Amino acid sequence: MFDNVCKFLAESFSSDFATWLLGEPITLTELSPSELSLEPIRADALILLQSDEIILHLEFQTAPKADIPFRMSDYRLRVYRKFPHKRMRQVVIYLKPTDSELVYQTEFVLENSLHRFEVIRLWEQPTEVFFNSPGLLLFAALSQTDDQTRL
Repeated sequence: MFDNVCKFLAESFSSDFATWLLGEPITLTELSPSELSLEPIRADALILLQSDEIILHLEFQTAPKADIPFRMSDYRLRVYRKFPHKRMRQVVIYLKPTDSELVYQTEFVLENSLHRFEVIRLWEQPTEVFFNSPGLLLFAALSQTDDQTRL
């Protein structure tokens, strides 16, 4: 359920997501994971949005998974192979609160390789961040609040 809703919101309100995560209301279009060659990696909700200059890679996760850092690194390299001159911003958005340390991982390290990405834990985000954009409004219910029922 979360997967389809998050994908719909990110694709339908890409400007809201760009404003929230990139700091500017860039118009973004969908980039199909199949365009990145190789076999696709299964993800809860993988969204790749692009403009002429940047690719925004969003992964919505309902539960932490140990392979997320590798997947983020793998997708970054795939995008670089196809679009070497585009910047890329990668964000994993965790939807449900958890005590798992996995939701704090922001890098993949392998011998001489290091890849970093961002993580947002919705339950730590201020509620008001989501009130000004229609595409983000549903996330307010998952944000930091004292009274989730009332919200």
